[in-house]
Amino acid sequence: MFALCCVACTKQQTEQSCVPAGNKYATGFQITQTDTGVVVEVFQPYQRLCIKEPMRRLGTMSTVQVGFLYAIDAIDCLAAVCNPELIYTPVKGDEIDLGDSMKPSAERVLQAGLDALLAVNYGQYDNLEAARIEKLGVTTIYINEWQEGSPLARAEWIRVLGALTGKLHEADSVFHEVESEYLNYKSQITNHKSTKIMSGNNFRGTWYVPSGKNYLAYLFKDAGAEYPFYDNERETSIPLTIEETIRYFHDADVWVGAGGNSLAELAQMDEKHTWFKAYQNGRVYNWRKQTKAGGPNNFWERGVVHPEEMLEDVIHILNNAPDSTLHFAEHLH
Repeated sequence: MFALCCVACTKQQTEQSCVPAGNKYATGFQITQTDTGVVVEVFQPYQRLCIKEPMRRLGTMSTVQVGFLYAIDAIDCLAAVCNPELIYTPVKGDEIDLGDSMKPSAERVLQAGLDALLAVNYGQYDNLEAARIEKLGVTTIYINEWQEGSPLARAEWIRVLGALTGKLHEADSVFHEVESEYLNYKSQITNHKSTKIMSGNNFRGTWYVPSGKNYLAYLFKDAGAEYPFYDNERETSIPLTIEETIRYFHDADVWVGAGGNSLAELAQMDEKHTWFKAYQNGRVYNWRKQTKAGGPNNFWERGVVHPEEMLEDVIHILNNAPDSTLHFAEHLH
């Protein structure tokens, strides 16, 4: 019944009204302490697990989950991973390679002897893959931090990883520190409403920008920036034509989350990128400062766990602070 209540939350209700007891921001799970163990409930799709002993062998389909485990000093529990070439976080190095996250190897999943496979359900295909693995007798647990809107709600999913590994106390400690720092940065904002921000890139004629329910829009708002789509409640990114993009963002002061590694590369990708004030003034940033050769990007691992550092980046960008102060954002030249 509780899960149905959460799913039934309407747009008119505030996000806070759907937050389960014990959580401060996240709506997608609940953790309950009982006499026999810790009960973890995940709501979409609904799962209920009673954790009597800490899980010692976990597999993961997402690099985000690697970041969570590392933050609570539970990286030793990581026994198998998908796409190891995309992992930025230091790991043991003896993890079993499960193959591509879109279709993990059933043989390797069984070989790993996992207590559970941490899954994602970005769409129907992912659900089918998880169901296929479940039929092998392997428990799959959905870690759906990506479904949360606010950065702090996403970060709070560290509590689920803490509950699974017997490190709920450590997870709570990490999250409380993150929350405190995030709210401290937010409270010190003077007001950057005169600084307009844009995000996204032109992809095959369509420019996708964050809706008001996207974590990036939360970051922009908490940093005090001007952004035209705070009130848009679309669940997914907003697709704009190039004409609409120019109308909304031609005068944006800064561009955050660009797809290139330099201004010249952006221009080569699409000449239309050069039409914006932010490009012309050289105030363009991507999220690739912490990357390794081959593609690993710490923005997708540490960034989810530490949104206070992401918020600090946006604040510094709005203030045109030195590039050396940035954590994940990189200034394009």
